[in-house]
Amino acid sequence: MESEMKYRKHIKRLFTIILEAVLLTVGFTGCSRSGKEAPAASFRTLDEIKKSGKIVIGVFSDKAPFGYVDENGEYQGYDIYFAERIAKDLGVKAEYISTDPASRVEYAVTGKADLILANFTVTEERAEQVDFALPYMKVKLGVVSPDNALVTDVEQLNGKTLIVVKGTTAETYFEKNYPDVTLQKYDEYADAYNALLDGRGDAFSTDNTEVLAWAIQNPGFTVGIEALGNADEISPAVQKGNTSLLDWLNDEIRALGEERFFHADYEATLAPVYGEAADPDNLVVEGGKIE
Repeated sequence: MESEMKYRKHIKRLFTIILEAVLLTVGFTGCSRSGKEAPAASFRTLDEIKKSGKIVIGVFSDKAPFGYVDENGEYQGYDIYFAERIAKDLGVKAEYISTDPASRVEYAVTGKADLILANFTVTEERAEQVDFALPYMKVKLGVVSPDNALVTDVEQLNGKTLIVVKGTTAETYFEKNYPDVTLQKYDEYADAYNALLDGRGDAFSTDNTEVLAWAIQNPGFTVGIEALGNADEISPAVQKGNTSLLDWLNDEIRALGEERFFHADYEATLAPVYGEAADPDNLVVEGGKIE
């Protein structure tokens, strides 16, 4: 009996030692982790941007006529026209970094860019990760396809291959609403359009503003579905919590609306492409107010 009691005491003591060791290890691990964890990416405030003399803006380099690099290696397009005005009114220079659809959120979250101006559609999911300013454009989805196999109704896509770009509204929309449509996904817009030209897919879907512009410049292709889904807002985006830059952007957009800046932007960058095929009032948003 005495030996059994000694055995139990020994086991209890051993258990206590092991437990203390585990707790001590966890404590050291916690301290080690807290010491080694990389700090959250910090944003540059409005004052810091002004003092630096430049604002870093994430834009598209292959999505004409909204953001693209021309034959001289210069950024051009509807978003760039707006970006240049932002830089001017801030009293700084614009420094552009090329982004793709799937990287837009990342560039804002990590602080790689101060501002994203890349045809960025506002969604609830994205709004949980970045802060959107007031809208400056409105769009729906469109579908472009070859004239000899024109898609005019979304139901025609069932069982067919639709080209989309990763990280776009089109990808999300078709995955949610049309699971029978096979999606062929690309990282870059240029690759997606080349896939359509090569016949690797039956059609391509993205913002109607873009497919319309592309079809005009590419005979043999037509936007058979001009407006699909709900009307979406296109807005600038900044890192979550950067209220100084966000508030300035909202004030800027309201002020620019008074001079109908975005109609001037349309005339300079989009009208030469669309001609009579589009009504600017159906695309442009002035002062951040959608009517």
